[in-house]
Amino acid sequence: MSSRNPSYSTPKECNHLTKYKLKHGLDGYYLIQEFVKTNPFGRTMIDKSKLELPRCSFCSGYQGRLYLCLICSSVTCCLSPGSDHTLLHSQSFDGHEIAVDLERAELYCSVCCDQVYDPDFDKVVMCKHMMELPRSENGDLRLCKRKRLNFGIDLDLRNVKRLVSSRDQWSESCFPLGLRGLNNLGNTCFMNSVLQALLHAPPLRNYYLSGRHNREMCRKRSNDRLCLPCDIDVIFSAVFSGDRTPYSPAQFLYSWWQHSENLANYEQQDAHEFFISMLDRIHEKEGKASHAIRDYGDCQCIIHRAFSGLVRSDVTCASCGFTSSTYDPCVDISLDLDTHTSYPINVGKPSKLNESAGTSTLVGCLDLFTRLEKLGSDQKLYCENCQEKQDALKQLSIKKLPLVLCLHIKRFEHFPIKRLSRKIDRHLQFPFSLDMKPYLSSSVVRKKFGNRMFAFEGDESDSNTEFEVFAVVTHSGMLESGHYVTYLRLRNQWFKCDDAWITKVDEEVVRASQCYLLYYVQKVLYHKSSEDVSCLPMSPHADRFVPIAGCC
Repeated sequence: MSSRNPSYSTPKECNHLTKYKLKHGLDGYYLIQEFVKTNPFGRTMIDKSKLELPRCSFCSGYQGRLYLCLICSSVTCCLSPGSDHTLLHSQSFDGHEIAVDLERAELYCSVCCDQVYDPDFDKVVMCKHMMELPRSENGDLRLCKRKRLNFGIDLDLRNVKRLVSSRDQWSESCFPLGLRGLNNLGNTCFMNSVLQALLHAPPLRNYYLSGRHNREMCRKRSNDRLCLPCDIDVIFSAVFSGDRTPYSPAQFLYSWWQHSENLANYEQQDAHEFFISMLDRIHEKEGKASHAIRDYGDCQCIIHRAFSGLVRSDVTCASCGFTSSTYDPCVDISLDLDTHTSYPINVGKPSKLNESAGTSTLVGCLDLFTRLEKLGSDQKLYCENCQEKQDALKQLSIKKLPLVLCLHIKRFEHFPIKRLSRKIDRHLQFPFSLDMKPYLSSSVVRKKFGNRMFAFEGDESDSNTEFEVFAVVTHSGMLESGHYVTYLRLRNQWFKCDDAWITKVDEEVVRASQCYLLYYVQKVLYHKSSEDVSCLPMSPHADRFVPIAGCC
């Protein structure tokens, strides 16, 4: 691994943290250093055994998230946005905005209502951790070195080889390799949730862990030192290093900000917008280095090879039946929630059915996506056959399926005229196994003509239409102050990725969540990727990687 690029810098601190450090320096950090401990799994927290049972100074409660004020050492709780005693404490005492999360040992700003990132705080925490690490006889730290992993799974599945494990199967108490929390750098749960999904997308994971993106060659080809694919490569190496300590993707965040200046702030962003923005930025860099062109002039960069599909749009004249077809490339499919068909909710208390209550199904949303719709009077089609504008019917279908299918559920509605926005808190039932054959262009057109048995132009009968879900990005809370969490499905076991926290959960928890982004992969790829990544052979061209917990 190459050394860090000196051109990178960490994100700016929040204003309240900056004011605190100008007035008090690092005194508060060092005062709590003796209370910091790291458990055997690499999780850093405040050692409560050295303190009296922490209780909120306002309500004497000990439930919810507890925070320790860096100024007066008062403990306050935060059960919900409506019961935030940490915020009340900062409003009662001027300058008491910065606290420490007792459970995570992370800085928290009570005014911003989110974790804040400070490299100085991380240094203080890691100094304590480094002192507790085992040492050799001469006093040097024992650091494990590892080589890059080589994934022998080819993207086109033509040269798939049987991989023989040299290790035992991982036990129920052991998480699969590649599960590592991502620290919240200040309202960055939207970024962490999407990164977790992409880190476990088989084609993308195989590409980066097999060394297909060479950082050294990339730097030689370009003078641009802020390279998003290089930053992604660094994250892949860190996450799959075997280190379980939460990782801080600060360099990646800074680089993304430079490429997406309109989104460069500490405000909460939309996870779907970030996903599209990130794919665009990687494509811009990887596409220039990829010269292979196939049918339709498709870009052969890793983003398009993994996520690119083709949507067909048929617009039919309602008078003569003349049909005009267009094909649009896409990296995701946005689906409206089917609010017309409601089913009883099995999760939580029963409520009166409306657009936000009840439940919809993913199949219903896909049916709605491919349903024939009549265009409005202001969208009349100029018919080449009639030689005049006519009423028209429009129908969408999928011409080409990608390897990784991203389904975006439209939960946020915006009304520009009324200047209003809202979130649809409607439950969505989705299958873990999904067959996309009914939504292919050939199937939709055949159904339109009464399922007649004849060959259609460009019939996709040889396409792989069976998919398995491997990641679900969820959104909870309100439109203005929500939180993103990702559920990962690895070897048929679900794991919850909540920023720095990774926990094992049952599938019922996933089914009950408010899914926002659903990531499916072709079934044959899902089963191949279920091999334990720690069992794969090492790359002969690998560079060495020396992980130090928390310092990646």
